[in-house]
Amino acid sequence: MKRGLFALGCSVALLLYGCANFPTKGGGDNAATGKGGGKGKGKRGDAAVPVAVAKVKTMEVPVEIHVIGTVEPYATVVLKAQVGGEIKSVHFREGETVKSGDLLFSIDPRTMEAEVRRIEANLARDEAVLKQGQANLARDMQQAENARVQAERYERLTKEGVISKEMNDNVQSNMKALAEGVKASRASLESVKAQAEANRAALEAQKIQLSYAKVYAPVSGRTGVIASKPGNIVTPNVTELVSINQVQPVYVSFSVPEGNLAAIRQHAGKHLPVFATPDDGTERKQTGTLTFIDNAVDVSTGTIRLKATFGNGTNALWPGQFVRVVLQLEKRANSIVVPNQAVQNGQEGQFVYVVSENRTAEVRPISVGARVGENLVIEKGLAVDELIVTDGHLRLAPGARVQVREGGRGPGGGEKKRPTE
Repeated sequence: MKRGLFALGCSVALLLYGCANFPTKGGGDNAATGKGGGKGKGKRGDAAVPVAVAKVKTMEVPVEIHVIGTVEPYATVVLKAQVGGEIKSVHFREGETVKSGDLLFSIDPRTMEAEVRRIEANLARDEAVLKQGQANLARDMQQAENARVQAERYERLTKEGVISKEMNDNVQSNMKALAEGVKASRASLESVKAQAEANRAALEAQKIQLSYAKVYAPVSGRTGVIASKPGNIVTPNVTELVSINQVQPVYVSFSVPEGNLAAIRQHAGKHLPVFATPDDGTERKQTGTLTFIDNAVDVSTGTIRLKATFGNGTNALWPGQFVRVVLQLEKRANSIVVPNQAVQNGQEGQFVYVVSENRTAEVRPISVGARVGENLVIEKGLAVDELIVTDGHLRLAPGARVQVREGGRGPGGGEKKRPTE
């Protein structure tokens, strides 16, 4: 019995001691000291929380669309042999950059050169025959003219009875025969002319074929793998020689949701800037211009295809490469922005802590827009020059007193440390 009473007494004493030392909400008397009416020091509810702050500010904010795009060559040319024969030499190296007009391949031209000489000989023969025909025609025309004059005189003398009708008939027949000879000479001459023109055209065609024995670069660009090496026999319009990609300039192709189409079309006439950054860790951002909007929305994906043109003077963009694309539609002036570290996520959405005039933290729900560098655009919830907390959120609660840390200015501009009120 004595042991039980002793244990009960010890428990009551410990309970009374703990109650006397528990901090009351209003910071009441400390029962352990026996001193009444004094304020407790260092109470957790009243301690000011050190924070870093920044002022809400405005700035000009670009309206942008961020997507992934693909680099495409400005032009791709696959060279094929236009004449048959053996490749005699290749005048470039694989992967080399070539200029328009550079000699790339030489095909054996001997057969074509022989054909050119044969046609040239035929043409020379035709021109000689043509000259002879022209001389014959001139002679026949002169004889026909003399016969006509003689026939007219004999016709007059016959009427006068000086010569017989039989002699006149002979002269008239001779005139008609010579006239027909002129027609025959003229027809023969025309035939020779046609033959000469045919040979002249054949010679021109053969010279064109001969020119195909040397293959030149049709565009400036970078060459690929050489498909036909020296010694290979090529077939006209079948055998591939090499492909050339024009990489200055280049296209960057990308797709955006169809919901952006109206805004893009609204600003399309303003040479919208497009920025492309290769996804290779170099951060070499390139600047181009939107130059193409597809004529239909892809119904399977709900996107519209766009293309931008980049000068690519440093070859930073490579065909087939994936790049991060930013299409800038416009710039909005006086947009409210805050440092991104000021925005917190809660169960009811995003919010910031606003420092009130009496140095207490107020929870403010906000609507967040686009990200601009280290800042976030605030669509709704804040006003310019309001003071917001950028660091120290973990110890904050609604209504808590705050103390601005020394050097605690955020990107938006803060305030220096002030005494605790």
